[in-house]
Amino acid sequence: MSRKIRILVAKPGLDGHDRGAKVVARALADAGYEVVYTGLHQTPDMIAAAALQEAVDAVGLSIMSGAHMTLFPAVIDALRARGAGDICVFGGGIIPKDDLAKLHELGVAKIFTPGASTQEIVDWVEAVLRPRLDAA
Repeated sequence: MSRKIRILVAKPGLDGHDRGAKVVARALADAGYEVVYTGLHQTPDMIAAAALQEAVDAVGLSIMSGAHMTLFPAVIDALRARGAGDICVFGGGIIPKDDLAKLHELGVAKIFTPGASTQEIVDWVEAVLRPRLDAA
């Protein structure tokens, strides 16, 4: 039997809108994943440190502030600086279509834009994360 996937859900930066992050965290937990929610106002270093401490397989970021082009790369850099560049980073929020390809190039595995369902996120975890873990 496959082990449980561990996912850290975080709200980087000064954005105070965490309802969506909480909904996603709850949906992932309800789908059987181990979920750690860090709460509001996390720095990239705090998120990376928590990811290592909690031994997660993925980090999901919720960014509604418009700072996605800064915060996603900062979290990825902080993970790499700790030797954890293999942790999958995904996220969602208010992110313009024009930025999606660039974020992917920077190492973000998937962006869920407004209107994405929690089932779509769970399906992505099963289609993308599960095979990575089973192969490891």
